[in-house]
Amino acid sequence: MINRTHVIVYSEDAEADRTFFKDVFGFESVDAGGGWLIFRLPPAELAFHPGGESRHELYLMCDDLETAMTELKRKGAVFKGPIDELSWGRLAHIALPGGGVLGIYQPKHPLPPPAPITKD
Repeated sequence: MINRTHVIVYSEDAEADRTFFKDVFGFESVDAGGGWLIFRLPPAELAFHPGGESRHELYLMCDDLETAMTELKRKGAVFKGPIDELSWGRLAHIALPGGGVLGIYQPKHPLPPPAPITKD
């Protein structure tokens, strides 16, 4: 029934962030028309946390945070602040060129099993 998730990131400079996702992360994309790129993302998971307000956050995940940071820095990524050592993972923050900040973490929590491989 549900076979994909679509995430929207609002940006002060969407073109710069699109270029960053293409060149730094290397995510493949399709042009939905007029330069509106839609990127293929790695497999995802979803969690619900209690809170006083309804909001959404986007994090990228990796197996080895230092290795990922080294590679991303080599491609021009700028990280904000130190690595946070948390009970659920090791978290770093990437400054996006459009003014936003994106979390990337190495999880310590259990991961759900991978989705079955299907043809696109």
